[in-house]
Amino acid sequence: MTGLIAFREIVLKVHSRCDLACDHCYVYEHADQSWRARPKVISPEVISHTASRLAEHARDHALPSVTVILHGGEPLLAGTARLRLVCEEFSRALTGTAALDLRIHTNGLQLSTRYLDLFDEFGVRVGISLDGDRAANDRHRRFADGRTSHPLVLAAVALLRSEPYRHLYQGLLCTVDVANDPVAVLDALVELEPPRVDFLLPHATWETPPVRPDDAPDAYARWLLRIFDHWERLGRPVPVRLFESLLSTLRGGPSLTESLGLAPTDLVVVETDGTLEQVDSLKSAFEGAAATGFNVFDHAFDQVAAHPGVRARQLGLAGVSDSCRRCPVVRSCGGGLYTHRYRDRNGFDNPSVYCTDLRELVDGVEGRTAVRETAPQLSDPAELARSQEELTRILLARLHADLGAEPGWARAWELLAAVEQAGEAGADALDAVLDHPFTRTWVLAALDAAREGRQDGPEAARRLTALAVAAVLRGGLDLPAEVAYRDGEVYLPTLGLLRLGEPGTEGRAALHVTDEGYAVRDGRAEHRFGPAAGDARWQPVRTWSPGPDAAPVALEDLDPYRNCFPRPPRLRLGTGEAEEWRGRLDRAWALLHKAVPEFARAAAAGLTTLTPLAGGPRAGGWGEAGRHGPGALGVPYAAGARETALALLTGRRRTRLRALTEVADLYALDGEWQHPSPWRERPVPVSRLLADVHERVAVEAYRRATAAPEPGGSDRIHRALDRLSEAAELTTTGKRLVAELRYELKAVGA
Repeated sequence: MTGLIAFREIVLKVHSRCDLACDHCYVYEHADQSWRARPKVISPEVISHTASRLAEHARDHALPSVTVILHGGEPLLAGTARLRLVCEEFSRALTGTAALDLRIHTNGLQLSTRYLDLFDEFGVRVGISLDGDRAANDRHRRFADGRTSHPLVLAAVALLRSEPYRHLYQGLLCTVDVANDPVAVLDALVELEPPRVDFLLPHATWETPPVRPDDAPDAYARWLLRIFDHWERLGRPVPVRLFESLLSTLRGGPSLTESLGLAPTDLVVVETDGTLEQVDSLKSAFEGAAATGFNVFDHAFDQVAAHPGVRARQLGLAGVSDSCRRCPVVRSCGGGLYTHRYRDRNGFDNPSVYCTDLRELVDGVEGRTAVRETAPQLSDPAELARSQEELTRILLARLHADLGAEPGWARAWELLAAVEQAGEAGADALDAVLDHPFTRTWVLAALDAAREGRQDGPEAARRLTALAVAAVLRGGLDLPAEVAYRDGEVYLPTLGLLRLGEPGTEGRAALHVTDEGYAVRDGRAEHRFGPAAGDARWQPVRTWSPGPDAAPVALEDLDPYRNCFPRPPRLRLGTGEAEEWRGRLDRAWALLHKAVPEFARAAAAGLTTLTPLAGGPRAGGWGEAGRHGPGALGVPYAAGARETALALLTGRRRTRLRALTEVADLYALDGEWQHPSPWRERPVPVSRLLADVHERVAVEAYRRATAAPEPGGSDRIHRALDRLSEAAELTTTGKRLVAELRYELKAVGA
């Protein structure tokens, strides 16, 4: 069946009764009482059929691994013989098909070495329910006669923590009760050194709402935030899945728990009689809420996956209520656990009964962590540059993994390594050529070619050789620097174009450093070229300075990989054309510094390369960002000084945002959110809206400073910023960027 989401996790009910009488248990104390009619212990036939069904499902969907959680009731009541059969049957069925992750969730009362020896044999990891210190645990987890279970649970945890069993210790599960002392609860759990702690809200619906002291709508949020604050003070001594899930989604990552976030469910429950059901917590909603009508004897897992109830929990954003879809924290809370949305009159099409708690919890965690969770690249241009440099090296290493066996590539790679090891001069020279923006363009193009099966190894090796030789020359290093040329010429990145023969000719030439520049030996003759050589066969990369204190910017009209902009680049500028362009750039830069000095200084930061583009200015005067590193910008050659100023301003804003998105998560990409845009007819994704606003804030500042504001321009920007402020897919860093844009707009009086 198409469109199905495979089950990667099954909960196997191996025993349907329990040796405790917890008054908050959803199995025995809530609406669905189907446990009464089911066998106490799972039969060998159910075990065998379930294992076969799971293996079939894993094979059909090519699943690399599946998780089987042994559950109840209390699963240890099934006894070691029946649990051994479960482990053996599932191990046998999955061998050669998918890796098997076996787990068991228990109250721990029956745990002993005979169980743990069995679990050690099959790698079964053990999670234990414990609600905190004795006072907290005794509030709900007691025997039927009222006796405490706490000492027995502590003994079970102590045994699990001991050698040789500690590697089986999966963690502790704690059900929240706001009557308990949150600090005492966390301290009691941390003392047991669990690999992980899960805090679960007690199951409730709009028909059976949770207990709320003094009717406080945020009691659970305040309790959990006290836990969070204490967890932070302790230095996060153990992972807490609830908090780590929130931190993950706030960064733009996935949810780590079914109870939060928009990830589709991939879990199915198998009862002791072989009945296949939806997630167990639905038993809190109404009688039969978890039922599917299927069983392991007659039905495949794919049939369950197609069940409307299962599909409803796989719809992501489309599966939550309308008010949730419009909520800015929906990526983190996901509308809450599906069960907690239930109301008699309209089923599950509601926010969670814990809605206020979840909103306050998400906002509380974000507010407490926003400063340190914000990517440093947002506010520190030097950190952004370092991250971009690292990214280029990571991509180049990936390309090396593809091409390392090619002889020409291997020789060039060895030369690069020699340059890097040649002291400070070599390291600086290598940085210069690798950080050249079109090095990134080339690497990305080569990686694309490799993925598409059209990689030209010798061509890639020529470019890498040229990079290595350029580094040798820049560093003044005494290293062999031989290049292969084609069509009579070779481009040395960051330096220039050297003509070594007539068009159509190919060959190799050795280059070296001289007192005045560089030289190439061709047969017996040596030809000098470089900064002061004056050789007509040498076309150097020209430079331009955006100011007396600014680093020179390359005017790159030679690199073959500069053809990465939406419009084509100009061919090599003549001497007069280059001087004319420098003059226009000087005038444009002066206009920017006079009109918007803060924006001009920001635009200059990190600008390393300008490429002249064919044609005149585009409508609006935008500069062009190509597929390259953040230091390059394409500017229309034929634009006047005013249009060039606007192109420099907008282009740098565009390249800065692109650079940020490459190294920091500004928004999540796992939803179908669309937002109305003041500048476009149709709704757009948050990436487009953010890019529009990021550029137009600078444009509005420039136009106001030059007494030419766009009518209604600032109003449109404010509307877009308001929409972005409510965008659920923005991360903490993305929200901080929106706040920065709002401040920039306010600073220019817009």
